[in-house]
Amino acid sequence: MYRTGVIVLVLLAGSGSVAADNHRSAELQNLLLHDCGSCHGMTLQGGLGPSLKPEALADKSDDYLRYTILYGRPGVPMPPWRDILSDADVSWLVQALRKGVFHD
Repeated sequence: MYRTGVIVLVLLAGSGSVAADNHRSAELQNLLLHDCGSCHGMTLQGGLGPSLKPEALADKSDDYLRYTILYGRPGVPMPPWRDILSDADVSWLVQALRKGVFHD
C-alpha cells in the first residue's frame, strides 16, 4: 500500500511539471514571436535584426546562438537576455529556431 502511494505521488508531481513545462513553452513561444519578432520581423525573416529562419541559422552553432541570446550583440540593438531567461529557456528557444517557428 505504501509503495503505491509513493508511485502515485511521483506521478502527480511529474504531471505538474509537464503542465509547468507546457506553460513555460507557451510563454517562450510568445516571447519569440513578439519580443524577438519586433526586431527580427514578425515572421522572423529579418527586419532590424537578421533572419532567424532555420536556413539563415544553419551555419551558426547552438553555442553561438545561446551566447548571442544570453549576452546580446554589442554595437547593435540585440539586448542580453541572461537576467530574464534560464539556460533551459535558451535551449528551448534555440531548438525552436532550429525547427522553424513558422512553417511555410
